[in-house]
Amino acid sequence: MASVGKLSGMFRALSSRNYRLFFVGQGISLIGTWMQQIALSWLVYRLTDSVFLLGAVTFSSQIPSFLLGPFAGVLADKFNRHKVLLITQALSMLQASTLAALVLTGNIEIWHVLALSAFLGTINGFDIATRQAFVVEMVERREDLSNAIALNSSLFNMARLVGPTIAGLLIAAVGEGLCILINAVSYIAVLASLLLMRLKPFERVQQERKVWQSLKDGFRYAFGFPPIRALIIIVALLSLFGMPFTVLLPVFARDILYGGANTLGYLMGASGFGALSGALFLAQRKSVIGLGKVIICTMLIFGLALIAFSFSKMLLLSLVLMLFSGFGMIVTMASCNTLLQTLVDDDKRGRVMSLYSTAFMGMAPIGSMLAGSVAEQIGVGYTLAGCGLLCAVSIIPFAVNRPKLRRMVQPIYERLGIVPEIATGLQSASNLTAPPEER
Repeated sequence: MASVGKLSGMFRALSSRNYRLFFVGQGISLIGTWMQQIALSWLVYRLTDSVFLLGAVTFSSQIPSFLLGPFAGVLADKFNRHKVLLITQALSMLQASTLAALVLTGNIEIWHVLALSAFLGTINGFDIATRQAFVVEMVERREDLSNAIALNSSLFNMARLVGPTIAGLLIAAVGEGLCILINAVSYIAVLASLLLMRLKPFERVQQERKVWQSLKDGFRYAFGFPPIRALIIIVALLSLFGMPFTVLLPVFARDILYGGANTLGYLMGASGFGALSGALFLAQRKSVIGLGKVIICTMLIFGLALIAFSFSKMLLLSLVLMLFSGFGMIVTMASCNTLLQTLVDDDKRGRVMSLYSTAFMGMAPIGSMLAGSVAEQIGVGYTLAGCGLLCAVSIIPFAVNRPKLRRMVQPIYERLGIVPEIATGLQSASNLTAPPEER
């Protein structure tokens, strides 16, 4: 009985009808998203044999999030988030359909990939921040919010486990085009789930402040409060130094492990399995007590796993190390997300979560371009080892400065009236969320 209760507690956010619809629709769509990502990476490397262009495609798909993310947060705080998501998901479907048509007809060129990746990146700049802020509207009970965030991570990484594996097999059998077409079709599921939701009537908050002033207020709020600033900086460093490993994986699959598209799928699947395990680990937690220690440990695990992977020439060992890297990466990211969602004021949620999205999606293209350029000079092995080392080292100042935030967090959560369990957890975890560097 205890195990049944624990299992039901792990999925307690699914008791909210709107979140349940979102969970199913998004799960189907994310499998397609991962299939397209693998297909696109393999297509670019097959067409160009260039590590630099692999990084350039990732840069073009993610740099718009860095530029537009903060403005997207203002939009998410001002407009109906549900309608914004309907628009962004429909546009994403259009992008995938166009890309699939070009690949299947044999007319695809690298400039098409770069242009369509930039278009999708622009859409995602608005979609990700809005979706992060929309979670609180779908969950009926505020105490289930942290569980919903953990389940989102579980969903994302279940798709990362399934999608690349299917994509690797399909690419080897029929080519990249079918994977991208499946992604286009999969958007029907998430659009249907959004249309079936029953939401409270949207009430526009009348704000006299202009967009630029709202943007400055969001920056001042987020970076003026050390606990929020610390979490955003951690995510930015992990994204800058750690995320480029996904860009370099096609090179490891083909040139170091001497495999094909299926090998790339296995590597991504192993990383996804580790990340799924990490997300489920977070989902079964009843509070945020100790998340600061978890962030330090998992950041180190991620960095060390990347260093070891960079020197591995055996597929089995590489798969095991990908599992650890996936676990470390997602637990760190999701823990930061959970703490941010519980720390932030509702009227600034969109802007703060857009900064989180900017740190997550916006720093990755810079890291990808740097990693691609360095890999051309010194090789992918040493490049990835350096990335792992930087991830591991970057968490040290965060750990050293951890005692500073207890005094800051405690009175704020007392004033906001957060439930005791969560308040206690944040007071404990806040010891570990000091910024990596004083800015």
